[in-house]
Amino acid sequence: MLLKSEIKERKDVNLLVVSFYAKIREHQILGPIFNGIIKDWDSHLELLTDFWESQLLLKRKYLGNPIAVHQEVDKKMNHNITPEHFGLWLNEWFATIDELFEGEVASIAKNRAQKMSTMLYMNIYQHRARTS
Repeated sequence: MLLKSEIKERKDVNLLVVSFYAKIREHQILGPIFNGIIKDWDSHLELLTDFWESQLLLKRKYLGNPIAVHQEVDKKMNHNITPEHFGLWLNEWFATIDELFEGEVASIAKNRAQKMSTMLYMNIYQHRARTS
């Protein structure tokens, strides 16, 4: 049986991000969305590691705007991003965490992702109403 560890440092966050997005890239529904938009996966994975390191380990590395990024993705997808897409994303995120990690920070990673997904979709929905 593989022993799970806690998320303690950047290399742990990077393992989570890289493992998770390897699944997403192959996902039947989410893969085409992500692969169609992201052209440089290496730099994107670094950016996402910065984001999640900021979220989970309180290291101020990510300086982007996830709301604006997701609104732009929705626009590129002809405003067809749905709550189901976020649900599928969350299911894979939770499964990847459960495969690799345990402990308080792993629980925080799930909690933050769940809250973030709701907030991001609500912002996408509101943005649609303002721009249509």
